[in-house]
Formats: sequence, C-alpha cells, structure tokens
Amino acid sequence: MRPLTSSQLVGRVGELAELELACREAAAGRPSIVLLRGESGVGKTRLIAELEHRLSGSHPAPLLLRGEAVEHGETELPYTALLGALRPLVRERDPVFDRLSSGSRGQLAALLPTLDDGRGAGDSDDGSGQLRLFEALLELLEELSEIRPVVLCLEDIHWADQSTRTFIAYLSRSLRQERIVLLLSYRSDELHRRHPLRPLISELERLERARRVDLQPFDRAELTEVLRDILGDAPDDALVGRLLVRSEGNPLYIEELLAAGLDGRGAAPQSLQDAFLLRIERLSPDAQRAARAIAVGRELNERVVGELTDIDPGPLALALREALAEQVLRAGDDGFSFRHELLREALYDDLLPGERGELHLALARELERTDCAPEDGGVEHSATIARHYEAAGDQPAALRATVVAALSAIQVHAYGEAADLAERALELWPRVLGENVQLDLPRGDTLDHVALLQLAARAHSIGSDRARGEVLLQSALRELDPETDARRYATVLARQARMQWALNRGPQGIETAQRALAMLGEEDGGRERAALLGWLARTRVLRGRFRDAVDDGERALAAAVAAGDSYVQGEVLNTLGMAQMALGDVERGAAQLRRAQAIARGNDDIDSLATAYSNLADFLLLCGRTREALAVADEGLAAIPARLGRSHDWLKLTASQAALEAGDLAAARAHLGPTSTRAVGIQLMFRLLRLADLALAVGDDEGAEQALRDAQPLVADSSEPQWIGLLGSMLAEWHRRHRRLPEARAAVAAALDRLEVCTDDVMRIARVSAIGARVEADFAQRGRDLREKAMVREAVTRARLHAQRLRAAAQDGGPVEQAWNVTGAAELARARGRQDPKAWAKTAEVWQAIERPYQVILARWREAEAEVERGERADAARVAQQALAQARELEAGWPIREIEALQERARLEPARVAAAGPAVDGNGRAPDAPVEPDPFGLTPRERQVLALVAEGATNRQIGAALFMAEKTASVHVSRILGKLGVQSRTQAAAVAHRLHLG
Repeated sequence: MRPLTSSQLVGRVGELAELELACREAAAGRPSIVLLRGESGVGKTRLIAELEHRLSGSHPAPLLLRGEAVEHGETELPYTALLGALRPLVRERDPVFDRLSSGSRGQLAALLPTLDDGRGAGDSDDGSGQLRLFEALLELLEELSEIRPVVLCLEDIHWADQSTRTFIAYLSRSLRQERIVLLLSYRSDELHRRHPLRPLISELERLERARRVDLQPFDRAELTEVLRDILGDAPDDALVGRLLVRSEGNPLYIEELLAAGLDGRGAAPQSLQDAFLLRIERLSPDAQRAARAIAVGRELNERVVGELTDIDPGPLALALREALAEQVLRAGDDGFSFRHELLREALYDDLLPGERGELHLALARELERTDCAPEDGGVEHSATIARHYEAAGDQPAALRATVVAALSAIQVHAYGEAADLAERALELWPRVLGENVQLDLPRGDTLDHVALLQLAARAHSIGSDRARGEVLLQSALRELDPETDARRYATVLARQARMQWALNRGPQGIETAQRALAMLGEEDGGRERAALLGWLARTRVLRGRFRDAVDDGERALAAAVAAGDSYVQGEVLNTLGMAQMALGDVERGAAQLRRAQAIARGNDDIDSLATAYSNLADFLLLCGRTREALAVADEGLAAIPARLGRSHDWLKLTASQAALEAGDLAAARAHLGPTSTRAVGIQLMFRLLRLADLALAVGDDEGAEQALRDAQPLVADSSEPQWIGLLGSMLAEWHRRHRRLPEARAAVAAALDRLEVCTDDVMRIARVSAIGARVEADFAQRGRDLREKAMVREAVTRARLHAQRLRAAAQDGGPVEQAWNVTGAAELARARGRQDPKAWAKTAEVWQAIERPYQVILARWREAEAEVERGERADAARVAQQALAQARELEAGWPIREIEALQERARLEPARVAAAGPAVDGNGRAPDAPVEPDPFGLTPRERQVLALVAEGATNRQIGAALFMAEKTASVHVSRILGKLGVQSRTQAAAVAHRLHLG
C-alpha cells in the first residue's frame, strides 16, 4: 500500500531552521524557549520528529527529552508531560541521577519513586515544597546539559495541568547560561479567551530568550510537492485543487482524505472527524475493537488490550498488525497508541456511552491490579485510575481513587491539582458515605470526612485560595466535638489561625491560636504545641511585642527540643533572635539567628535559611550596624540561588533597603529590578514601600506617589508595625514636600495611633515621630509667614510632643533611635524659629557615626540653611557645597534640588570646580539638554519669584523665602506682571502654570 505521509519534510524549511538555530545557540550557552504553535493537524509533531532526526546526526548530539500532555477532562493528571520526558532517563538508570545532591534526589523521589533513597523529600505548608521540587528538576537538567545540550520538548501544553504550567514558568525565568532549549508545542485553535495557558504564553513571549514559531497550512505549491511524494508521481492540477479546497491545506486532513480513498471526488466528509471514522470502518472487527480500547486507554500494551477486548493472543496480534499497517496505530516502548491524537479523539467521541463506560471500568480495575512502573510515578498512575472510575460512573470506587490521587498530588507538591481532586472527592462523599463513616484506602489506611476537609483546605492554602481553605476548616470544626476530640479540634484551630493571619486578619488569627493552645494542654501537646507556641511568638515579633515574644519563644524552644523537632527549633531561634536584638541584646540575638541558619542548612531548608539571613540583615540595620547589615544581605544573596523565586526576591528587597541606608542608591535600584516571581501579599507591600523610599531619595515624585498609593490599601489591612511605620513616615514626607502640611500631619497621626495601640516597637515609632517633628517645623514656619500665632503655637506644641516621644524612644532604643532623637531636637528648634547650625552639625555627626550618608546630607542642608539665617554666608556656602558634593556622589536627586535652591535663594557662591560629578535631575540622572529660555525674558531670580506667586505667596512670604526685603519682592512682582503682559497676580499664576514657568 502507498504511504500516508510524505517521506520528505515539505514546506517547513524556515521553521526547522529556526528550531535548529535555537539548538545551536543553546549549545553555545545561550538557552532559549521556543513556542511552536499551529492548528490541529498542521504538523507540529512531524516537525519535532524531523528535528529529532536532524539532531541525532549532529555532534555533539543534543539530548531530546520528549513528553506529551494529555486531555484530562475533569481529573487533573499532574506533570504528565514532564514524567513522559523523564521516563527514558529513569528506565535506563541514567548515571546523571548519581551526580545529584542528596536533597535533589529526595525531592525527585516523590515524582519518580525509583530514586527513593530513604531520605524523603520533607514537607511544607507554605508552598516551598513545590519550589524545591522545581529546583531539583533544574539541577537535573543542568547536570544533563553539562554533558551535552538538552532539548526539553513538552507537547500539547494546551492540555498541561496547573503544576506543569507553573514549572514551565519557573524554568523559563531560571535559565541563564545553561545549554537548554525548552520547546513547547500547542494547538492555537484550542486557546479560547479564558484558556489557562494564555497568561503563561503572554508571560513567556515577553522574555528576551523566547521565540515563536507558527506553522501554517500548506499552500498550493507545498500541497503539490506532498502529493508527488505520496503518490510517486506528479498529481494533476484538478486533484490538487480539489484536495486544497476540501482540506484547506491541513496536512493531516489531506492524508486522511487520501487514506479513505477520497481524492476529492464524491461526497466529502463533513468534518475531519468523519474522515477519520471512514478509515476506522475499513478495519476488521477485531482491529476496530482493539482500536476502541486504545482510544479509552490512550497507550496500552498488548496484554492490557487483550484483557479489555477478550480477543485471543493470535487474532489480537493480527488485528494490531492490521491497525499498524493502515497507519491508524503506532507502536512505542510502552505499547500502542494512535498515530495522531485527533484520530483517537474522533474514535473516542464515536463510542456509545455504555461501551465507553464499560471500557473505562475495566481499565480502572486492570490498573488497580497492576502496580505502576517505578519510572511512571505514582501520582500519574493514581490520577489515571480516578479518571477512569469517574468516567465509568462507579462512584464508590471513584471516591476512593480520587482521594488516593489527591494524596499523591500533595506528595509531589501539585497543590492546585490536589485541591481540585479533594473538592471532587468532597462532592462524591455524600453520594457514597455519611459524615461519620471511614473511607478505606489501600494498604489498610482510613480517612474520614474531617480529614478530607483538612486535606482540601491544606491544598487550597498552599495553592492560592486561602479563603476557600478557611471555609473548609470551618466545616471541619462543625463536625468535631471540642469536648470528646479536643486534640483534633485544636489541630484544626491551629491551621485556621495561620490561615486567618495570612488573610490579613491578624488579631482573629492570634485569638484562634490561643484557643488551640489552651485545648492542647501542657503535657500532651508535643510537636503541635511547640509549633503553635513558635508561631505565636513570631506574631508577637511582627506586631512589635518583643518581650512577650521572648517569653513565648523560650517556651516554644523548650517544647521543640523536647519533641526533637529541628525544623521548629530553627523557626523559634529565628524569632528569638529578632526579639532579643530589638530589645538591645544584639550579640545574643544575632547568635540565635546564626544558629537558625545552621539548622536550616542541616535540614536543607532553603526557605528558612533565606528568612534567617533576611531577618539578621534587617535587625542589624535597625540596630545601626549598617555596613554589617549590608554584608549579611549580600552573603544571603550569594547563598540563596536566584532561581529560588520568592526567597531570593525577598532577600533582594532587604538588600535594597540596606543599600539605600548605606548610601548606595545604584545598588538599591538594581536590587529592585525584575523579580523571578510575581510579588503578592506581604512581599508586594514590601516591594512597593522600597520603591517609594528610593523614589523619595532620588526625587522621583511620580514614582513615589504611585508606589505609596498602591501600598496604602495593603498596609491598611496589616497589623505589623514595620509596614505601618514605614508607610506613615514616607506618606508624611511626600505630602510635606508638596506643601500639603495638613495631609502630612494626618499621615503621622494615623501611623502613631496604630503603632502605639499595637506595639512597643520604638524603632518604628522613632522614625515616624522625627518626620512628625519635621512636618510641625514646616507648619510653624508657615504660621510665622502668615502671621498666624495660633498656627505657630499648635505646631510648636505638636513638635514638642514628638520630641518627648523621641527622647523616650532613645532611652529604650539604640543608635538609630538616638540619631532620630537628635534630629527631632533640631527640628523642634526650627519649629520655635531658632534654627541652630550646631544642632544640625551634631545631627550630621550622629548619622555619620552609623554610616547613613543620606541622612547626613539632609542634616548638612539644614545646617547651611541655619547659617544663612544667622548671616554667616561663608560658613553656609561651605557647608552647602559639601552637602551638594555628597548628594551628587550618591545621585540623590531630591537633596540636590533643595541645596541648589538654597544656594540660589541665598545667593551663595557655589564652588562649582569642587562639585563631585555632573549635575543631575530629579531622578539622579544627568539632564539630556539645557533648559530652554522662556519667551518672556524672565531672569532666573524673576522665575523664582513667579514660582512663589503661582503658589499664592504674599510679597512678605516671597521676601522671607528668597532672603530679600518685602519692598524688593514687590518690585520683582511688578516687573513680572509687565513682562507677562497681565494685570494681576492671579493672571500671572495662570500663565506660569500653563507654560510651566518658574
């Protein structure tokens, strides 16, 4: 018989060249992601097969790992494509597995049981387990690519499960210089508007290393070439025309029309499905029965096909040979499958409901009798059994199999799929069992309805739907009796408390945890009690209750040691270290955090290690040890791989904070660059506040405003002083700079109200109070300009209160609180109208002592301003120029603008030759071009006056601001009105705003 497909690849020269180029670039250390898209049957699989053939002849021949996702209907099959790609390595016991770290082997053993060396993969309730699995997979691919380039080909990812999609995103972001090509194929005609693959495709296409290859249907010339190869002779134009019209150039449709004997004459099949079925009907009855069984099972070996069809071995072999000869089926290492997935789909859809159900039921039972091969992974096997039982309508068996599949999905950290499976089991439960009935599982295990609710809640919590998880836990609590089952009730409460905290309902979470702790009791709590005490201690730290945190932490540590749980010990040491450092016992607290790091390394717990590094750097910063904090942050970034997603991103934010305080604004900006994961929740809040802090330093008003606006609703839902204090101080400073003093005062008051109610965290209170004193000093100055004595008195009173609060904080705090106290005292003097250059010089000295150059610059600016007010112009010029040089060195745009404005207003002679570095704009960058002169011929001094006129300033206020007499200010205003050709100050202000003058 003639072949169905052409022996040569036709019409895909450019597309194949693109794939080969990606492989060559990967071999040179430039990894790439290739998105191969096209409609069903257009030839994606054929193109990949041709690539595999070409690669086998190159040197060194790349390793092609190829797996296919499968349509799963209502039941998720986690990691199917990935398991298919890795299966040959496991089956052949590739030596690469021996080169992996023990931790990675333990992680992979959950996915590939044959690798189990008894260490296990550990468990986690925060989603980090999936990250560790992905880290292990990446290590495997890296080790393989050290030997030869690797092409990881995942086909039909429009059917990929959530966990596989997450892994694709992770791998794509993690590739740096590995010799790896990630080749992803999918059907473009399957992607409806809300298809879950769409967001991933959009994300991948934005990556620099990604390329898209689109396969189009054949045109007339390509179709002619294909027919010449298949038919062995040149086709006539009429045949080409008929097939082009009927197939619309789809290669698979063309092949099926020819195979069915429909060369364009006679009645055309109504669809591609009809063309497929015409070919099936030409098979013998035995071959059709075998094909129907394989359509249900997707890929079956000869023994299983015989079990399902009751065909004797001899006739079955003949039937399978016939289906192979007719190119309906293909033979592979694992059995028989269809030549194309579309052909299988057509036959499966044509099955009668009863026939389909019987085959699903028989196949489910057969799979249960047969253990999966070690290289196949238990999760895929169990999920497949659940899918077949559900499709067969056997609800009792489906319930049991679905629960087993959910448990297996949890083991491989496929939390989204585990949540879906557990929800499906919850739907089946009342149809099969009552609430108080135990479900028997394999190997003698049992599970009741409460345990199933907890399983579903856990999967949702680690996944992304904590709100749904809490609802499920509430249902579990309603089914338990707190009197007769106190310990179990307390366990559910403890999980609910953590979920409530994560949902930003901190007080409610703490109350729930305390109820759980009371139910556990002193004597029988064990690990659960230790973990709960440790969690409560952590919440005390986060809310600034450090003394309570030390008490709870020491009790938790004793309980963890007694329970022999090193993971809980590490968590508690982390908490104790922070609390002790906050209370002034810096060396002891730092030692506790270093112990936490050592335990995390011993447990191969990268997330806890990153947390310990971040906390140590943060609290060293709060204790005034700036350079040491920066060194710890850098050490953590070196120890935590960049591809570890959230942990590394959090450390980068901590490093950015330390760099900004240390005066390295370039490093602070670099650490705020692109992230490997999408920031959400607390991490998003942290990132927004860091962006705002940097924007305020460089004078990026628009960036600061946007970041602060986005952070406000997140902080409003938080009860943690670190976020409340930071937002309050920055929001007040932003309003102050824009002369919105009432709004600045309100931001300070709101932050202090929340801080003083919920915390004894003097570190956060000090910064907000110092900014508050600064705001009140501005208010007092405004009151004196307007000759409003009541405004001055109120501002001085408020500044005095802030100064008192700062003195108290300095008594309880360390060097940072003392520096803020000195700053507040200088601001109080400014509020009283008695600027003191010595006070500001002392302020600069205390900030310099703890290596905070940005604060030094601000103090020197105020010192210069105070010298001007005293009439010491030479000293003012010297101090201002020193401050300006430092600001330019830091590229701190906002202080640069303020110091230069002071020099111009006070007519200080700037020592331009001594300036360090070029002038910069508000973003800390050199301006691209000189400012164009205005069309009215205003002098620089007149532009300064006009700016104040536009703000509504009186002649007296203009004179005070620009260090000139009130009469001189009046003369300037009269000249400006004449040059602008206007009659009033209001008209002048309108011109200034419209043309951006002044």
